[in-house]
Amino acid sequence: MAIVRLESIEPDRRPALEAMLQLYIHDFSEFWVGQDRGELLDSGQFESDPRLDRYWTEPDRSAWFIRANGHLAGFALLSGLSHSSQPTDFDMAEFFVVRKHRRTGVGFEAARQLIAPRSGQWEIAVVRANVGPLDFWRRVATGVSPEVDEQDLDDERWNGSILRFRVA
Repeated sequence: MAIVRLESIEPDRRPALEAMLQLYIHDFSEFWVGQDRGELLDSGQFESDPRLDRYWTEPDRSAWFIRANGHLAGFALLSGLSHSSQPTDFDMAEFFVVRKHRRTGVGFEAARQLIAPRSGQWEIAVVRANVGPLDFWRRVATGVSPEVDEQDLDDERWNGSILRFRVA
């Protein structure tokens, strides 16, 4: 297995994160059929998210590169947002591993490294249309916490599963 390391994303590395966000949005665009979102601009790129600045200005947010054997392999964005409206310390806002490193243990190890040292109430929301990652996130959650509560929401806040667990 690859050696997995996390690296805090400093503001000057934002262009690399934005480039990977293009791949992430591309993956997600298949779930947006029939919606206005996920269309390519005339530049051939997806629209960038102006809320990205929050990861360098708000104290409850952080941005991380995932490296596999020293190479960029993905990113993770953490926040304190709650999709369930219950108190939450940490939320896996976005998580992306490039296809080359999927199903190799890189994502699992990166998620474990992000979650395990951060004690508190965690929430991971998985959109209903993106069923593939749900089993992955269940394994991650049960690997860091003895008790995981899974909720299924379909309302204005969220449409999909929400995993809630506490890290001691």
